[in-house]
Amino acid sequence: MIAIIDYGVGNLFSLKSSFGVIGAQVEITGDAEVIRNSEKIILPGVGAFEDAIAKLTQTGLDKVILEEVKKGKPLLGICLGMQMLFEKSLEYGEHEGLGLIKGAVKPIAPMIGEGLKVPHIGWNALIFPKEREKSVLYRYLDEGECVYFVHSFAATDCQKAISATAEYGNLLTASVEKENVYGTQFHPEKSGEVGLKILKAFCEL
Repeated sequence: MIAIIDYGVGNLFSLKSSFGVIGAQVEITGDAEVIRNSEKIILPGVGAFEDAIAKLTQTGLDKVILEEVKKGKPLLGICLGMQMLFEKSLEYGEHEGLGLIKGAVKPIAPMIGEGLKVPHIGWNALIFPKEREKSVLYRYLDEGECVYFVHSFAATDCQKAISATAEYGNLLTASVEKENVYGTQFHPEKSGEVGLKILKAFCEL
């Protein structure tokens, strides 16, 4: 069973429906014991970093996540959930993240130059780094397949963990991977067949 963490942030039922399409057993939960008894964890998230990390901490689920990851359980952070995997975010101030991956989340506006809209919304192609093996999340994908983004901030200073980028005025971090910790800046649950293939690969870890 895969636990989708419910801490008051995120479109959880869309995500659950996507897992249902591929026949995966998932449970939306804020119960620490259910999360501990799960095989894998999903950390979703939309909205502001400060609010989301505060809610996660208030529930005590941040500690549960860190404990389970330390045991080797696979964790997938999606969108804001991915951003919370990092050491800190500079979204309207400086806020501490879970610290599972080194790096910082910063505004994309200075990175992409003039003439491009913020937030970055829509379909964009995945680019796989040449210096590392293709992520296990992309085992069913070819480079250049498109996924759906909605974000104004992106992970930086995390070159060793980057498993894919997307070009939007500059190369922005699209996904990260470090041991049993995975993150996608894009929304697999909004990315059609390509997204379902990514979720299927996560289920098979």
